[in-house]
Amino acid sequence: MKITLSVIKADIGGYVGHSDSHPRLLEKANEMLGEAKSKGLLIDYHVTKCGDDLQLIMTHKYGVENSDIHKLAWDVFLAGTKIAKELQLHGAGQDLLSDAFSGNVKGMGPGVAEMEFEERKAEPIIIFMADKTSSGAWNMPLYKMFADPFNTIGLVIASNMHQGFSFEVHDVKDHKKITFNSPEEIYDMLVLIGAPSRYCIKAVYHRPSGDIAAVSSTQRLSLMAGRYVGKDDPVCIIRAQGSFPAVGEVVEPFSLPFLVVGWMRGSHNGPLMPVGLCDSTPTRFDGPPRVIAMGFQLAQGKLVGPRDMFADISFDLARQKANEIADFMRRHGPFEPHRLPLEEMEYTTMPEVMDKLKGRFTKLE
Repeated sequence: MKITLSVIKADIGGYVGHSDSHPRLLEKANEMLGEAKSKGLLIDYHVTKCGDDLQLIMTHKYGVENSDIHKLAWDVFLAGTKIAKELQLHGAGQDLLSDAFSGNVKGMGPGVAEMEFEERKAEPIIIFMADKTSSGAWNMPLYKMFADPFNTIGLVIASNMHQGFSFEVHDVKDHKKITFNSPEEIYDMLVLIGAPSRYCIKAVYHRPSGDIAAVSSTQRLSLMAGRYVGKDDPVCIIRAQGSFPAVGEVVEPFSLPFLVVGWMRGSHNGPLMPVGLCDSTPTRFDGPPRVIAMGFQLAQGKLVGPRDMFADISFDLARQKANEIADFMRRHGPFEPHRLPLEEMEYTTMPEVMDKLKGRFTKLE
């Protein structure tokens, strides 16, 4: 039997400010998903949070983009928004860009990552969830996991990985996609994925089997809303072991707190800090950006876990380095490269400022 793993998230209200999720939102989500499981819609589920984002992890047998599953998630977010408004939480319902459900949540604000596959005898899954950053944040770690032998030694010494992986890359501005094969097309691919504000790795597939290895959310909130309503706060699902990278190879890219777009008002570059669930509460300048990793073993669709993969002392140096980078970047204040370039701020208040000033510009002699 094929299993579908769906991870759907939304920011429906922050506690306090943008720093955390109120326990009542998680309680309501658990109640509603538990009812759906008892009725047979879900095989299993797990509710968690990353910063101010409510995360719904669900297994079922209905395939990706299933209307019933997406409607369930939408109803959970609506019910949570009602509670958020009662508690006067910050930004209540901010990721819900419509009042009416239209078949699935794509284009409606929530972030979505889903994959369907035949469950193996042992099926380790790592689900990454980030806060205060955008969907392109997964480009570097996905590249390192599946194409960089300095990160993933299996690409060199494991015969079932030696032929590499294929990468589905989305142009989120022109709504196009392209597939690259590694290792032979790595350089061409890097031209695009090195610009994560426009080109995002959507999925990775094993070669030559075609089995799906990874999938990410590529929804861009600002492009959907036409204005800044919050960062995308993306999610990513990785299958590990066997013909895929080992668990240790999957988490290794996050030993470097690489720079991502987001942080305060979605307008700054900052380090992506790997943290345990209890520390996914960004407060300093609404950051720095955080990433958590929840590990599960699947057993006939049941979610055995989670294990908090970054609650590990071996990531202490990465956290320390992230704090040092945060100090360095903050010293730049409103100047680039801490603040984003103007072309990356077209959905913030910057256009209003430029409209106000445009009549005061005069030509150079």
